[in-house]
Amino acid sequence: MDNELLKKVRKIEIRTRALSRQIFAGEYHSAFKGRGMAFSEVREYQYGDDVRNMDWNVTARLRSPYVKVFEEERELTVVLLIDVSGSRDFGTTVRTKRDLMAEVAAVLSFSASINNDKVGALFFSSRVEKFIPPKKGRSHLLHIIRELIEFRPQDNGTDIGEALRYLTNAIKKRCTAFLLSDLMDAGEDGRPRYEDALKIAAGRHDLSVINIYDPREREIPDVGLLCVRDAETGRRMWVNTSSRQMRENYAQWDESLRNATRQMLNKYRVDSVSIATDQDYVRELISFFKNRA
Repeated sequence: MDNELLKKVRKIEIRTRALSRQIFAGEYHSAFKGRGMAFSEVREYQYGDDVRNMDWNVTARLRSPYVKVFEEERELTVVLLIDVSGSRDFGTTVRTKRDLMAEVAAVLSFSASINNDKVGALFFSSRVEKFIPPKKGRSHLLHIIRELIEFRPQDNGTDIGEALRYLTNAIKKRCTAFLLSDLMDAGEDGRPRYEDALKIAAGRHDLSVINIYDPREREIPDVGLLCVRDAETGRRMWVNTSSRQMRENYAQWDESLRNATRQMLNKYRVDSVSIATDQDYVRELISFFKNRA
């Protein structure tokens, strides 16, 4: 690792480790612990037991009602699904979406580590670029942080569905998964393209979405004629931002996509939070954790 990269890794480690230990550890624990339940044993049915936990095979064999007993899993497996498409390099305020995403992912990683959980990472563009299987340990966390900082994808597009399908196939046991993305993955109808994959992944895992965006993606300012370039396709075009109709059409498209995304996440009970590049992500994450607890 070169000296410059080492400095970046060390800087983000110091900042995010401190935040995780001082602020997030307790919130993270209450928000995500207890959601995974592991089978422990069977015992005879007692008055008040939930009939949904009946073990019918044992009941039939012993000719007496028995129930399955579950206990909280002491450890969680946390997987970060990180969008590395071309649009993450956009930023018009104090930082880019890429920088914010890296810091939020690092905070989540250290919060999980403090709670003795395994952490893994999946980097995706229009395909799965890299998968780091869940493990424990400081060297493993630093490996993830190093990739957050320096990873360069081979593709620039976005396919959230492909990332979610990979998660479903690669992690068989229920895990806690965070999707960090700007969620710019819509079909020609203006709706999210990944609903089917999200439905399956949310049914298998405890999935949360952290939407990272820049304020200028929500509203285009009136700054005259601009040559803009699509970071994912490379396509260039001239846009007259002085046109009120153009600005209104764009705002309507953006709001429509956000509403469709919100409805989809609510439909499958996926918790989410949106954080802008000019916002205090600490406050937003704490609020998100508290709402889940």
